[in-house]
Amino acid sequence: MKRIVLAKRPEGPPSDENFRLEEVDLPEPGEGEILVKVSHMSLDPYMRGRMDDVKSYAAPVPVGGTMEAGAVGTVLKSNDPKFAEGDTAFGMFGWADHGITKAKMCRKVDPDAAPVSTSLGVLGMPGFTAWAGMTAYSDMKPGETLVVGAATGPVGSMVGQLAKQAGCRVVGVAGGSDKCKMAVETFGFDACIDHRAHGSAAEMREALAAECPDGIDIYFENVGGPTLGGVLPLMNLNGRIIICGMIAWYSGAQDDTAAMPLQRFWRMMLVNRLQVFGLLQTDHVARFGEFLKEVAPKVASGEIKYVEDVAEGLENAPSAFMSMLKGGNRGKQVVKIG
Repeated sequence: MKRIVLAKRPEGPPSDENFRLEEVDLPEPGEGEILVKVSHMSLDPYMRGRMDDVKSYAAPVPVGGTMEAGAVGTVLKSNDPKFAEGDTAFGMFGWADHGITKAKMCRKVDPDAAPVSTSLGVLGMPGFTAWAGMTAYSDMKPGETLVVGAATGPVGSMVGQLAKQAGCRVVGVAGGSDKCKMAVETFGFDACIDHRAHGSAAEMREALAAECPDGIDIYFENVGGPTLGGVLPLMNLNGRIIICGMIAWYSGAQDDTAAMPLQRFWRMMLVNRLQVFGLLQTDHVARFGEFLKEVAPKVASGEIKYVEDVAEGLENAPSAFMSMLKGGNRGKQVVKIG
């Protein structure tokens, strides 16, 4: 089998030297495990954090260890009655063309219900993350205004569509005119702001104020950086901020928002009685069945739309990952392996 391992920890943005493609013997599944031939694997921003040896909500990838990823493929061997040979399974098989893990940690995927790649995006962890955060914390009401960064990504696009269906005004932030056009025309946002044209928090505040004349009630945080700096002064009384990610800061970049004094932010929290929620989808896994029951029919009918960017070949995963961290993807980044 082939796999990509963490060759060395990055200092700043990842580069080719941080990854290594290896060929190793195909493993045999143990008791309660399944062996899967991977067809598609997911690339997600959280993986950048796993490359650093720092305390977080999950252990880092060890140097020499297989890069972490959710993936989907065909069961070749099963030592658990939950799966039979030929079934399609999703699991954390990593950046590899084959993977082994405990069957109880995997879920069966119906390839006839939707393309199997959707189990990595709109009907997988990113879509579920958006749904879980919005249903648990947003308390969205018709007529409220929601802002979300990385608006065309799998999390941001789901957030925006759920908010629109609830009667909110939805304003996205994305990188480039093409993505902004997609947010409006494909995902139904009311407006979308190109953060590449507004490089400071002050510029983002001005652009956001123009599209959010009644202020901002809900901010779904995917990016950090100047977008967050532009949002905070516009938050309404009793506004809600859902923190999902901070991709602008994952590689150590600094900006005027990162340097904001804590006392200034703390005063904003107090004066506007803001509620801030940290969102990890792992806290909500018991609700995954509810998510699929609600969202899968909407995906099938086209009521919920999605866009996928597909890179071909395991060997191209590092370049696709590094491009994604810089905003090179338009939608959900997937690597087709099979």
